[in-house]
Amino acid sequence: MSRAWIADLPTIAGADVCVVGSGAAGSTAAIAAARGGASVLLIEKLPFLGGTSTAVLDTFYGFWTPGDAPRKVVGGLAHEVVAALRDLGPVLERPNTYGAGTGITYLAEHLKVVWEQLVTDSGVRVLLHAMLQDVVVDGRDRVRSIVVATKAGLRRIDARTFIDASGDADLCAFAGFGFETAGDIDPAQTLTTTFRMANVDQERRRPVTTADLHSAMAAAAADGYDLPRREGSDHATPIDGVTATIMTRLEPNERHAGGRLVNTTDPFFLTAAEITGRRQALEYARFLVDRVPGYEAASLVALGTQVGIRETRRVYGDARLTREDVLAARQFDDQIGLCGAPIEDHRAGPDTRWTYLPPGAAAGIPFATLVVRDATNVLVAGRCFSATHDAHASVRSMAQCMAMGQAAGTAAAMAAGHSADGAVRAVSPESLRTQLAGDGAILDLVQEHVA
Repeated sequence: MSRAWIADLPTIAGADVCVVGSGAAGSTAAIAAARGGASVLLIEKLPFLGGTSTAVLDTFYGFWTPGDAPRKVVGGLAHEVVAALRDLGPVLERPNTYGAGTGITYLAEHLKVVWEQLVTDSGVRVLLHAMLQDVVVDGRDRVRSIVVATKAGLRRIDARTFIDASGDADLCAFAGFGFETAGDIDPAQTLTTTFRMANVDQERRRPVTTADLHSAMAAAAADGYDLPRREGSDHATPIDGVTATIMTRLEPNERHAGGRLVNTTDPFFLTAAEITGRRQALEYARFLVDRVPGYEAASLVALGTQVGIRETRRVYGDARLTREDVLAARQFDDQIGLCGAPIEDHRAGPDTRWTYLPPGAAAGIPFATLVVRDATNVLVAGRCFSATHDAHASVRSMAQCMAMGQAAGTAAAMAAGHSADGAVRAVSPESLRTQLAGDGAILDLVQEHVA
C-alpha cells in the first residue's frame, strides 16, 4: 500500500534520535542519547513515563547476582535512577521470594517524577499520549520517519537514528524488519495484573513463609477459589500496611482458525486480557483476606495501570543471546552490560520454572543483540532485544533493560554524530564500551563481592 499520504502529514520537529517507548529501557536511552550531545525526542503512549516500571511494577531486579555473596552488575544511569528515588522518599532493598537476587522496591508515583526529571533535565523533548501508527522506510533498511497518533491527529516524526524501546518491537514490526513472536516455538511467558492491598497487619503477615502462602493457595483452589497460579507472591512496600503482589496468571496467546497465533499485540486479545486480569485480581484479593494471616482487615487499594506483559516480539539482531550463553555466563568482546538473574519462565499452569546461573556468575549482553539485523539506523533496547525465549527470560529484568537503554542511547548519539544517515554500525563496539565505562556502566564482572 502506498504511503505517499504520510508526506503531507503535519510534522513534529525532527531530532537526531527518536526513542519509541519510555520504559526502563526507553527513558534511559533518551537520557543517554541527550547527554551524548544528540537532540532527542521520546515518544510514549501513556500519560506518564516509565512503562512497566511505573504502570505495572514497583521493584527493580537485576542489579546484583543472586546468592549470599552478591556482585553488583548494573551501574551508570540505573544507579542514578535509584539515587534519585532515595532523594524523594524511602526505598526498600529486599530479597526476592525465589532467590533471584535483591530487589529495590520504590513508590511508582515517585518513579514517574524521577523519570521526568532525569529525562527533561537532560534536554530530551517528551511527547506523551502518542502511539506509533506507521513507519516509513527508505529502500529496505533505513527508517526515515514514523507516524504517531496524537490528540491533534496523526503526526510525522523524522530522525537520523531510531531506538525501538516499545517492548513489543512495534517500530520493527511496522517497518517489516524480522522478529520472532513469543509462542511460535517455545511457550510464551504468561501475563500478570498486579494489585496492591492496604491495611495489612505486617506483624501477623511476617511469620507466614513462602511455603505457607503457596500451601494456602493450593488449599483455597481446592475449595473453589479461581487461582490459576498457586505460587504467587506478595511483598512489603515503602508505605506501612501496604503490600504489592505478583499473583495473577493470564494466558499469553491463543491460536485462531488456520493456526494464526494471536497475542497481546492484537487489540482484542489485549482488551480481553486487561478485563480478565482485573477480575482475577479481585479473586486473589478475596483469597488473601479470607486465608492469609495479616490480611483479615485488608482491602484492595489499587490495580496496575495496565496488564504486565513479559514477552511478545523479539527482534532478530546481528547476534542472538541463547540459553546456553546465559547458563554458561558467557562473555563477549562487545558486551555492554551483565546479567546474573536466573531464567524465570512463567508458563501457563500453576508453577513458574527457575534455572539458575552458577553462584556469583553473570552473562554478558552483546551490543550486537541491540542492532536490528534488517535495519541500518535502528537499535532496540529492553524486552524486544534479540534473544531466544530462554535467554530473554533471564535478561528482561528492569536493571538489564536500563543497561541496554544506556548502551543504545549512547550508541545512537554516536551514530547520529558520525554518520549522515545515522548508521548504527558506524559505531565501533570498542569506542562504545569506552564511553559507557566512563559513564559508570558495569561491563565486566569484577572479582570483589559487593554487598
